[in-house]
Amino acid sequence: MNGKDNREKNQSNAQTQQEPFKMNAREAVLLDANEPGAYEVIRTMGESPIVIVCDHASNRIPERLNNLGLTDEQLASHIAWDAGAAELARKLSARLDAALILSNYSRLVIDCNRPAGHPESILGQSDNIVVPGNADIDKLEASRRSRTLLDPYQQAIASVISRRDRDNVRLLSIHSFTPSLHGEERPWSIGVCYNHTEQVSSEWAKKMLTGLRTRVGATEDKIGDNQPYEVTEDCDFTLTKQGRKPGIPNLMLELRQDKISDDLMVQRWCNIIAGCCEYSD
Repeated sequence: MNGKDNREKNQSNAQTQQEPFKMNAREAVLLDANEPGAYEVIRTMGESPIVIVCDHASNRIPERLNNLGLTDEQLASHIAWDAGAAELARKLSARLDAALILSNYSRLVIDCNRPAGHPESILGQSDNIVVPGNADIDKLEASRRSRTLLDPYQQAIASVISRRDRDNVRLLSIHSFTPSLHGEERPWSIGVCYNHTEQVSSEWAKKMLTGLRTRVGATEDKIGDNQPYEVTEDCDFTLTKQGRKPGIPNLMLELRQDKISDDLMVQRWCNIIAGCCEYSD
């Protein structure tokens, strides 16, 4: 998952050879008129009490940033986005009739799951890959990215939540993670991730875990309880800002990327998760 990969100290001293990078002058405007906005909202007034978010839905880079000096192969990898997460989130939204907010730009431009100014907000290096376009980012450029992408995305989530009954709304964040990291295999097909200090979220997590175990049954799929990550206030900005602080039950579901690599796999997990959401209502 791969802003989160950095909490696992994936920033090493290894150097990667890069082509010379040239970035356009840092104008006040980040996005051209023909580019999509910072986020996409689907089913704003969906009937489900669950609001779904997808922080790392896209590997798109604003045209003015020239792919941040990275290759297409690098931008297709886990450092740039959570592959498969957007497809799963969209299917879940349709199945549950749930509102969905997706970020439209890569976490490498600015991570929408980190507060502005966080050390992992704009990475100069991820999983040993240098990001030339993020070298020597000054406060003005960081502010431009935050103002254009992070702030509107978080404001959109808050707006959708504000239209719902605060006593019933729940926040579900969809992410995916790479099957191996730093030479270590990660055995979980899906992880239910939450802040164990939050009672309302822990209770929902227990119901979700029970539902998943019932529906997955005797398969090879291993279910992680706060694996591969636990939700923390420092690293999980969206759930903290939009869920924990207002007292809204919140969970993050992490799917291993090779388990949602085609449409049939995505549909399978959509059906399983949707059944668990209905079970936990």
